Amino acid sequence: MRRIVLSLFIGLSTLTMSAKVRLPQFFSDGMVLQQQSECNLWGWAEPGKKVSISTSWDKKSFMVTARKDGLFSLKVKTPEAGGPYFIGFKDQDYVQLNNVMIGEVWICSGQSNMEMQMKGFKQQPVEGTTEELLRCKDANLRLFTVKRHASLTPEQDVTGQWNEANSASVREFSATAYYFGRALRQVLDVPVGLICTSWGGSACEAWMHPDWLKAFPKVNQHVTEADVEKLQQRCPTALYNGQLKPLVGYTMRGVIWYQGEDNIPRYDYYATLMKAMVEGWRSDWKQGNFPFYYCQIAPYDYSLIGWENSQYLREQQAKAETIIDNARMAVLMDAGLEYGIHPRKKRQAGERLALLALSNTYEQKGLPDFATYKEVTFQNNTAVVSFDRSKEWVYFEHGPKSQNFEIAGADRVFYPAEAWVSRNRVYVHSDKVKAPVAVRYAFRDWVEGDLMHDGLPVSSFRTDDW
Repeated sequence: MRRIVLSLFIGLSTLTMSAKVRLPQFFSDGMVLQQQSECNLWGWAEPGKKVSISTSWDKKSFMVTARKDGLFSLKVKTPEAGGPYFIGFKDQDYVQLNNVMIGEVWICSGQSNMEMQMKGFKQQPVEGTTEELLRCKDANLRLFTVKRHASLTPEQDVTGQWNEANSASVREFSATAYYFGRALRQVLDVPVGLICTSWGGSACEAWMHPDWLKAFPKVNQHVTEADVEKLQQRCPTALYNGQLKPLVGYTMRGVIWYQGEDNIPRYDYYATLMKAMVEGWRSDWKQGNFPFYYCQIAPYDYSLIGWENSQYLREQQAKAETIIDNARMAVLMDAGLEYGIHPRKKRQAGERLALLALSNTYEQKGLPDFATYKEVTFQNNTAVVSFDRSKEWVYFEHGPKSQNFEIAGADRVFYPAEAWVSRNRVYVHSDKVKAPVAVRYAFRDWVEGDLMHDGLPVSSFRTDDW
């Protein structure tokens, strides 16, 4: 009899525990919701159970019913930025989320240069960390890091927690994402929430649904558990399933992205691959063509790891900007590190992404823009290169001339060239090329970019397609 009673007690206790509302870890104390939007909320309860949801900013309550699989969901309207607020969930028990802020939310993703924390990697520091940790405290900048997880099948949740920005939390958070969020906080003066889901060495293909990869025959279309275990962050679809899919639907403003290094050996189709990824994310999120801002990989001597031709990947990234709607690229030609694939200048990366967001999404006036290569013409033995978005005229960072240009004739042999600027034109000439037909700027793995416009670098480029 005692065993029967004990078993009944355990059974009832288990039922009670399973009936309690369960929420994804990103719906928790300290979270940030996107302002002035219809925000998605969801969680799990006992199938068929009615769940009451209350929001303190408008003092409203809503009733939803959990589906057969236990999932419940609701859209709630959010006001202008502010807080703190609370959100209550009640079925058999009551769960309350406290210290909820409403402001601007961004997803931050990519590989190691997005993942790289403010403390840096071992023997690989981030420039300015010490100074920044002394002044980074900001209760209205909230940070959430998704724990690394590769999966063969889509997960429902991630591991992580929200933290207010302070020396301890910032030290462990993405440096690029932090500097991006800090700039938004300073200009917009509203709460900012950053969700960083990244993994060093991750391939673009890893962040994509298998259906999106069908257009790319070079990509493994039949991923197995063994592939995930062996390749992890380089395995197609593994990070989409493990680190992105659980976040899909979290109402946000847009995405920042810093990835590409792992795709250098497969650079030839990166622009169309990235386009498929961005359009896939947008289709999943159902938030229209939300902004997608990304970093062009910085120069580095890839021969140190047995690779080469990263300039072609940079070229593909520049091309992606022209074929993906509402996407812009932050150039880092002056922020690389010859002997390190993890540049120290993460402030430049984060703040340049913020420039793109503030100018294009938030329509802030007075901010500089990245000039881009437009076209080349030839005047006798001199090439004349012109640029778009260059109303302030281009210039060289370290003097009146540059050593980063090459020029070639019909024989397709490139020679170092003399280059000088007049207004927003660069003139390129070499005595060894009497009839030039092509020009290249900084078109190699490692280079210290020196072509600038309004304080920002211009991407490496070539006028040929050889």
